[in-house]
Order: sequence, then structure tokens, then C-alpha cells
Amino acid sequence: MKALVTGASSGIGRDISREFAKRGINLVIVARSEEKLNELKQELEQNYKVDVKIVIMDLNLEENLFKLYEENKDIDLLVNNAGFGVFGNFTETDLNKELNLIKTNVVAVHVLTKLYLKDMVKNNNGQILNVSSIAASMPGPLMCAYYASKSYVLRLSEGIKEELKKKKSDVKISVLQPGPVNTNFNNVAGVKFNLSSKSSEFVAKYAVDKFLKGKFNIIPGFLIKCVKFFSKITPDFILSKVCYHMQESKKEKKE
Repeated sequence: MKALVTGASSGIGRDISREFAKRGINLVIVARSEEKLNELKQELEQNYKVDVKIVIMDLNLEENLFKLYEENKDIDLLVNNAGFGVFGNFTETDLNKELNLIKTNVVAVHVLTKLYLKDMVKNNNGQILNVSSIAASMPGPLMCAYYASKSYVLRLSEGIKEELKKKKSDVKISVLQPGPVNTNFNNVAGVKFNLSSKSSEFVAKYAVDKFLKGKFNIIPGFLIKCVKFFSKITPDFILSKVCYHMQESKKEKKE
């Protein structure tokens, strides 16, 4: 069995790769940092005796997505994890950063899911894990592009799940919706969270356990499950006010 993990150089992607390796699953790990991927490859091959292929690649470039697929078609498990956030008022945030966010968080997930899913459906075998966020369930003032991108990932996955069900396919799709996680994401987005963060190790182990069992909605932690529940029953205009206040608090902590 072989898994492909994007955004594997740090955080959740790195620790999901470790969890797969612990289970004897060979890996293709993808990220931009050659140094970090080489370190992870050495660690996993030495400790768990699995085969690990590294791919140094920027997923912002559409042609790279097709290249990644063409050169790594024999994949049983796909994890679309690569992504980042941009913080600030929508009229003030950098447009180029937001376009790169959309290319990474949305376009890359869409393209890779489509390419690999077509093969999986044809073979009636395989699983895909798309990494979304609890942010997908609510408006995101001061992080508009990020929240919207994660909502896209969630809704795409939900739609595909129903299509697979109607086909009576054995292919499974799952979506991971973590809350705050202690990773480099916070530094890239330029925020600090009010809610206590889970470790990426905890989130990765929980996610892989549920993913391999075929669970669709994977939400690590009781508190985040509660947030998900209340987001469903709370009117959007109230959610927007609450989210804005939470994001403002992040800005204050940052400063």
C-alpha cells in the first residue's frame, strides 16, 4: 500500500506521514522544502522500514499538479493537506498571497482529488483524505479567503461522498476538520488562537485512525465537536459577529 501526502514537510502533513509509516505504508511525500523532506525520509525509512519517495514541488503551479499525478499514479491513499492562511481586512490583505492561497487550498485539492479519484473509481479501490478545518462551518471575517477555501474543500468532499454512495463504490473519501493546531500555520497566517491548540501529533493519529476505518467527518477533540454543533444551529449573522471578535483577539495577541 502507498500513500501520497501533500504539505508533508511539517505539522499535520508530517505527522500523518509518520502515522502511515508506523502502519507499514509506503509514502510519497510532497512539499517545497527539500531539507525537511529529506530529514523526514531518513527518519521514516530508518525507524519503520518503509519506502519513501520525496517530491520537491510548489503546488501553486497547475502544471505541477498534473506532473505529480503522472509520475505517481500507483497511489492507494491520497492526503490533500497542503494549505495556508492570510490574516487581515479583505481590502488590505495582499492579493497575490490570496491568489496563491486559492491555488494551494482549492485548485490543488480539486485537481488532485479529480485525477486520483477517477483512477480509484475505475479500480473500485482507494481512499482520499481532504484536510479542511472547523473554519469551513462558519463565516471568516479577517480571514475571508482562508475560511472560504476550507468551505470549498468540505462541500466538494460532501458532494463526492454522495456520488460514490450512489455508484455503490468501495472508494472512500474523508474530510478532516481540526480546530487550532500547534503548527507553523499560525506563523504563516500571522495569528495566535484563543482556543487551546491540539498538537499535530494528536490530530494526525486521530485522523489516520478514523480515515483508515472509512469515517467521513473527522473532527478531533470534544470542544471542536461542540463548535461544529453550535455552528449548525446558530444564525450566520451571529456567527459572523462572534468570528470577527475572535479574529480581532488574534490580532491583539499578534501585536
